[in-house]
Amino acid sequence: MRRCPKCQSAERQNRAGKTVVGSQRYRRMQCGCKYTPEKKPRGYAPEIRQHAVQLYVDGMNLRRIGRHLKVHHWTVSLWVQNHAENLPAAPMPEQVETAELDEIFTFIEDKKTESTSSPS
Repeated sequence: MRRCPKCQSAERQNRAGKTVVGSQRYRRMQCGCKYTPEKKPRGYAPEIRQHAVQLYVDGMNLRRIGRHLKVHHWTVSLWVQNHAENLPAAPMPEQVETAELDEIFTFIEDKKTESTSSPS
């Protein structure tokens, strides 16, 4: 028999609707306490979360992961962010002796020459 979590009594209990996930709610008439005796689990399994993070690391984008796992892409984004925050900090080198750069050229200030196109 169900027992009220507040007064531990099993007498005079009525059904009081259902939760969003479908669990039956009860109400104890004497103390007025509403409770759910057998709560259903909420959220996604840790295996699905880990699989989503692994797919993201392998190069799949968030929307495709969401479609693949039938989960909203924002949820996948939150899982990836949470996983990234829990990673250990990367070790920083003591002193950099050699740095290698590629051929990217950017202008920090103004160009040295004026534009060759005529003003409109």
